[in-house]
Amino acid sequence: MVFASLEFLLLFFPLFLIAYAITPKALRNGTLLAGSWIFYGWWSPPYLLMLVGLTALTWGGGLTIAATTAPQMRRIQLTVLIVVMAGLLGWFKYANIVVETINTALGHAGAMPIAWQKVALPIGLSFIVLQAISYLVDVFRGTVTAQRSFVAFAAYKAMFGQLIAGPIIRYDWVKKEIGNRSFGWDGFGAGARRFMVGMSMKVLIADTLAPIVDLAFSQARPGFADAWIGCAAYTLQLFFDFAGYSAMAIGIALMLGFHFPENFNHPYLARSIQDFWRRWHLSLSSWIRDYLYIPLGGNRRGSVRTYVNLLLTMAIAGLWHGGDSWNYLLWGIAHGVALCCARAYSASGRTLAMPLARIATLLFVMLAWTLFRAHDFDSALRMLAGQFGLHGGFEVGDALDAGLRRAHLLAFALGIVCVVWPAVAPQIAARAGPRLSAIGALWPVPAFLLSFALIASRGAVPFLYFQF
Repeated sequence: MVFASLEFLLLFFPLFLIAYAITPKALRNGTLLAGSWIFYGWWSPPYLLMLVGLTALTWGGGLTIAATTAPQMRRIQLTVLIVVMAGLLGWFKYANIVVETINTALGHAGAMPIAWQKVALPIGLSFIVLQAISYLVDVFRGTVTAQRSFVAFAAYKAMFGQLIAGPIIRYDWVKKEIGNRSFGWDGFGAGARRFMVGMSMKVLIADTLAPIVDLAFSQARPGFADAWIGCAAYTLQLFFDFAGYSAMAIGIALMLGFHFPENFNHPYLARSIQDFWRRWHLSLSSWIRDYLYIPLGGNRRGSVRTYVNLLLTMAIAGLWHGGDSWNYLLWGIAHGVALCCARAYSASGRTLAMPLARIATLLFVMLAWTLFRAHDFDSALRMLAGQFGLHGGFEVGDALDAGLRRAHLLAFALGIVCVVWPAVAPQIAARAGPRLSAIGALWPVPAFLLSFALIASRGAVPFLYFQF
């Protein structure tokens, strides 16, 4: 079940809201937990048991670390718990591709392949594990107090708004609202508007562009025009899909009385690759900084160690995304190399003019998205060859030309306007006056109704980050 589906909009969410509203305030964590477990179990009841088990392990682990006074023992407990969680994530994410890689090597050597039944990745496991590790580390550091109520802790871990595709909500951010939060019309209205904005981003732009992306990336020899159209479409699709999901998660949280931090800050307007990572998937980038980069030494141990730490943390970030391809690792390494180059360039005292810096950053991000989107390394090379003009084709190919519709062009234009809008909005708003403000306040309603009609006509499309 996804947010942009009829079963969620017409059945689950209305029934949950009624139950949540009539539940006494002191018992709402129980209602939230029951609803979240039903939401997760809707997809796979067996994996719900795994979620419950991970929650119990994290809760018990936090209490154990908090109750232990010997520093060495606390460190051992934390290490064991992290290894167990990371090992579980690594198994579900990489067992298939490791066996596939070994079988390919065995095939080249003329040996029999390993018999293997593919392992299904539980949805949201990557987010669930990072959230658990951040809680355990925070308890170890003394940043947060271990939660003694299992229901309260499990409600935090399982909140359906952020359970399966983030943002990665740390316990420290919501610990007060887990114990005491207000549920009223002001928060509900603001949350509903945010939810409608997010669903419009997902359905009107991301889902509309999805067929063009699939068509471009499935070509054997994409020409220059097709490759860049496909890459541009994916650049917009990924952002509006994930940022739309994050907006819906933030909106649901507001409706229930929680306040989640923002997960995006206009990333395609970034002025450098460092700036991009201060704007893209903020809950992940801050997690990487606080629980990987800084513990590794950050930039406190000299230039060489700083560059090594940048490469290592971005490679791990790439592995975190991965599962069915080594391309994610290459994508992470590419970003690590870019961060190192940008740091060295900045240290030399040189700078690029602002428009040129923004264009160069966006071009790199788009080329890296090609690695991220392609199913395997050969597919990525074919698309990159097309983007560098090695296949010719400076006019739109027949297949893509036949697939392009006015709706796709409209989604393209709408996406570009939404990306550029924050850079020009202050000047336009100052001239337009109250009429534009009124339109800005009301547009989510018709956009939501149109999105609802599209979902009813073409069905629900899963979020891209479900696979991570």
